[in-house]
Amino acid sequence: MGNNQSALRWFKKEDGWAIIISLGLLLTASILYLVGLNNVLSYFSVSVPSWGDFAQLSEKLPAKIPAFILLYVLLASILTFGAKKLGYNQRIFFKGFSLLYVLAVIILIMSANKILKSWQLESPLVALFIGLLIGNFLTLPPRLQEALRTEYYVKIGIILMGATLPFTIILKAGGAAIGQALIVSFITFSSIYWAALRLGLDRRFAACLGAGGSICGVSGAIAIGGACRAKQEHVSVSISLVIVWAVAMIFILPVLCNVLGLPPGVAGAWIGTSEFADAAGFAAAEAIGHESATQAFTLMKVIGRDMFVGVWAFLVAILSVTVWERKSSSESERVDRAEIWRRFPKFIIGFFVASILTTIFITILPDVQSTGYSKEVLSTLKNLRGWFFTLTFLSIGLTTRFRDLAAVGIKPVLAFSFGVAINLPLGYWLSNHVFVSFWENL
Repeated sequence: MGNNQSALRWFKKEDGWAIIISLGLLLTASILYLVGLNNVLSYFSVSVPSWGDFAQLSEKLPAKIPAFILLYVLLASILTFGAKKLGYNQRIFFKGFSLLYVLAVIILIMSANKILKSWQLESPLVALFIGLLIGNFLTLPPRLQEALRTEYYVKIGIILMGATLPFTIILKAGGAAIGQALIVSFITFSSIYWAALRLGLDRRFAACLGAGGSICGVSGAIAIGGACRAKQEHVSVSISLVIVWAVAMIFILPVLCNVLGLPPGVAGAWIGTSEFADAAGFAAAEAIGHESATQAFTLMKVIGRDMFVGVWAFLVAILSVTVWERKSSSESERVDRAEIWRRFPKFIIGFFVASILTTIFITILPDVQSTGYSKEVLSTLKNLRGWFFTLTFLSIGLTTRFRDLAAVGIKPVLAFSFGVAINLPLGYWLSNHVFVSFWENL
């Protein structure tokens, strides 16, 4: 009975449905290719040709309309079905997603403009801009709110990222990513925690701030807040600061990488070390304009930092019980070691499985078919990944309120910013000096 209940809980989580949807897309695309129906994949690899004026756009766009419609049917079907199983309002989600998809299409068309391309504004960044403008200056339709599921979309996108990242690369650079991430996470967490205590903030509040700035952003703040029983307002403030700084870093980090002339792999590793949220980090990595940057970011952020959130939550829970709450040693033994598994972000399992599956397909297929698989299946998955990230950044923009920062108070801002001031140069030094050989050759 216990195992059945555990399975049902997993089935009701975003991580579970992110795995189901993304691996379902991967296997479907692979089967279509293997049975000779790879021409179907082209209908779901929707892209808009570069255009300079509306005459060019009106000439090229009509041919893309059937593909936009088919992709809408696919995404709306699978995401709404998953939303129903997750307990969202199915009808409202469907209506909200329809609006979100229309916005995503408009953004894709806008980002294909030659001027925006010359400014290196990829569709995720354009999505963030548009989302921030709409979210902060217009009133959103109530039905749209139900579809603004950032975690839902980004986890699917991350798993699809795993499908396009050969497992051999993970094995090669995973050790460096974990080593670098542990150094940065420990130092950044300690810096924010120390600064927060010096400013007179509660220890649990300090731990939430430290987790948000060092482990995995919003998820880290929530996990650590639950582990040490922090107040809900402490978790909320930590989340607000993570989002504000994550959005700022989307623009700051790519500019710094370009000014410093960093190789794409090194730039991606630095972004993975210094960004605070997965979705925002992907936007910054995509802005570098090279697949190596995105791969390095994924290795650093997802494998190096995100997968250890359960361990951090377990350690903070022990600290909270044995020190902060001043419990006896016998009671401290009651800290459940299963907390590591409960806090572990399960979508990372999907990331590894996706990488292993595509690596197996590429390895066992004959040379010609293997090349075709990489060209057609992986390019389709990469295109779908781009759509999910665009939906993610739109959702971030539409739900981010500039006024939230004003309500936070100066002390948490100072403590978090102190950690940023430590994190940024430390991440640069580790990426561009200590572990540079791994990232340059990625």
